[in-house]
Amino acid sequence: MANKKQHITMKGTRDGLSLVLDDRAQFSDVLAELAEILSQKNFDDNQSLVTVKIDLGYRFLHKDEEEQLREMIRSKEKLVVQSIDTKVMTKEEALRLKEENDIHVLSKTVRSGQVIDVTGDLLVFGDINPGGTIKATGNVFVMGALRGIAHAGTSGNKESIIAASLMNPVQLRIAALYSRSPDYETEGVTMECAFIENEMIMIDRIQRVQKKRPELNGFERSVLNG
Repeated sequence: MANKKQHITMKGTRDGLSLVLDDRAQFSDVLAELAEILSQKNFDDNQSLVTVKIDLGYRFLHKDEEEQLREMIRSKEKLVVQSIDTKVMTKEEALRLKEENDIHVLSKTVRSGQVIDVTGDLLVFGDINPGGTIKATGNVFVMGALRGIAHAGTSGNKESIIAASLMNPVQLRIAALYSRSPDYETEGVTMECAFIENEMIMIDRIQRVQKKRPELNGFERSVLNG
């Protein structure tokens, strides 16, 4: 008689228990096997709580299925679910990731009192006047004069950059760091770029920044190269 196929791999770790579920098995079969495993587990009354990490692999669980899994583990005293991890991305997560990697194009001058705030990269064809503010969770590119405030990496990304054809801002911000206007007048002959180095915002010619930020994608590089 063939051995019964196992759908759950359980490992004891220093932090508790790890359960790896076979993502090809029927969910009902996984639950049945989990119930059998838990019925054979006994814990001392004096034992502290044991945390359980569950790895679903490429399985997606609906809310009710996830609750069934949690409830079955909670039914065993001393066990508490610490995390349920999956390699499957939900629709909401996919849309958020797409939004974060989108490049928003703005063809206008940002005037005093105006605030532009986007998720992803921001590409502006126009000037940012004093009193105008532009913000992006990603990078900021200004194909014009930056004389207002620019804030890149608003969600905390220190790898973000701010590039402008004419770099004379009132203030630059990247993540939580900020810098005042440079103490020299740029001529706008070549694009300059602000970036974080050694926990300080530095401004340099764009060619140097491209070497320091090799992760910039093709479109971003084409913008910087004009």
